Amino acid sequence: MILAVLKEKAGENRVSLVPEVIKQLVQQKVEVWVEPGAGAAAFYTDEAYQEAGAQLRSRGDILQQADLLLSIRPPDQEDWQLTRKGRIWMGIYQPLYNPALMQQWAARELTVFSLDTIPRTTRAQSMDVLSSQANIAGYKAVLLAAYTYSRYFPMFMTAAGSIPPAKVLILGAGVAGLQAIATARRLGAVVEVFDTRPAVKEEVMSLGARFVEVEGAADASKAGGYAVEQSADYQQKQEAKIAESAAKADIVITTAQIPGKPAPILISAAMIENMRKGSVIIDLAAATGGNTSVTKNGATVVHNGVTIIGNSDLAGEAPADASKLYARNVLNFLKLIINKDGNIELNFNDDLVKGTCITHQGAIVNERVKQLQPAAVS
Repeated sequence: MILAVLKEKAGENRVSLVPEVIKQLVQQKVEVWVEPGAGAAAFYTDEAYQEAGAQLRSRGDILQQADLLLSIRPPDQEDWQLTRKGRIWMGIYQPLYNPALMQQWAARELTVFSLDTIPRTTRAQSMDVLSSQANIAGYKAVLLAAYTYSRYFPMFMTAAGSIPPAKVLILGAGVAGLQAIATARRLGAVVEVFDTRPAVKEEVMSLGARFVEVEGAADASKAGGYAVEQSADYQQKQEAKIAESAAKADIVITTAQIPGKPAPILISAAMIENMRKGSVIIDLAAATGGNTSVTKNGATVVHNGVTIIGNSDLAGEAPADASKLYARNVLNFLKLIINKDGNIELNFNDDLVKGTCITHQGAIVNERVKQLQPAAVS
């Protein structure tokens, strides 16, 4: 069995596997091919891959001959059309937002595993790419905010006078939000946190932040760490609370997303206009529409003196460590589908294998894709 690592498209600095993980796969009798330059943006050299036991092969060879292809981002059409029917692709493909592409892959009879759909259970924690990458994104979001913000984060008392600490509002206490809390607190900021899940209050407070409570939230315990849609009454109360906190905040970091749907708008243009000039918003949900009404994905917008940065790719700003963590997630998942002889063995009785598989044998097989995006199977 040939497992191959493709070089990502421009703009994606991470790589699917790092040399230390490839060494383990080679020891498990897996033949590993790597496209030259695949790890360069993450500071992993071709020589390091060869020393780990990988072979450097051209993109054309990989597309035509590999049995299992690793690409973090969805491959271009000309790439996946070159692969043989029945080949396996694995990466972060956001199938709930790309139903047409899933249909095309199914029609091509490709087997596709999208690691962002892995069931978020205790057993799957070591394979949870969303959590490993969100952790880095939360950390980087605070550093980006501190760099952009025109004032200090910590309180300073000097002979020339005192500087008050920055006030940070974090919307969403998932993995990214919790890391953002910890990082902002380490930098000396005063932190408030809003989340629709009352269950996270204790964790938020243990990190030294204040939890903003709004009663009457819908149960999000089965949403895999994502936000869920709320009632109109709750949304009204939520808007009032967030508006109050945002008006006092110097930094706002937003992280809320809903699977298969646009990110909820939590910060309106009117709220931004009531914020202090020079304030900064980092919107980590930009790729799915953003949590503010003025967010533009991959762009910086200044609205009424407030800087709004839409960036869902902050994990790629720490590509060496992001790739290392992602590669370990991939390795742990591969152990479920590669047998002791180094061959592919798909066991769809395993809930993690089944839950992560999107297309197989000419059909869309993932239940979440079927339920949340009926167009994907029409």
